[in-house]
Parts: sequence; structure tokens; C-alpha cells
Amino acid sequence: MKIMLVAAVAGLVSLTACSKSPEAQAVQNNAEMMQDALDNAADNLEDMADNTANAAAAQSMENQADALEQASENVGDAADAKIDNMN
Repeated sequence: MKIMLVAAVAGLVSLTACSKSPEAQAVQNNAEMMQDALDNAADNLEDMADNTANAAAAQSMENQADALEQASENVGDAADAKIDNMN
């Protein structure tokens, strides 16, 4: 039963991907790459914060990581809005 559900969801996802214009797909791909880069930078900052002995520096790095994660979400939202306007 679970396999059939996963297969159905995968089929629906592939159908929605096929219905996008090349321009919309490019916007989505670029946004995903930007989000990955921002998320990786945030992860690196969090790792650095975990490995520092300076509490103030650690907090600053955590705050910067949070800002990068928010920026990543904003990129995704902006891309979604752009794609919606293309269709």
C-alpha cells in the first residue's frame, strides 16, 4: 500500500514538472541551487558556532545562520511567485 502511494505521488510530481515552461523550470532550478548554497552556508556557520569557545561569537554565527536560512526561504517564495506569474 505504501509503495503504491509513493509511486502515485512520484507520478504526480513528474506530471507537474512536465507542465512547466522551460523558463519556469529554469527559475525553479536556479532557485533550488541558490537555496542549496544558502543552506550549506548556514550549516557551515552552525558547525563553526558549535566548535567555538567564544559564546558571543557562537551566538553571532547562529544568528547569521538563521538569517541565511530565512534568505533561503525567501528565495523559494520569490521563485514560486515568479513561476505563478509565468503560468
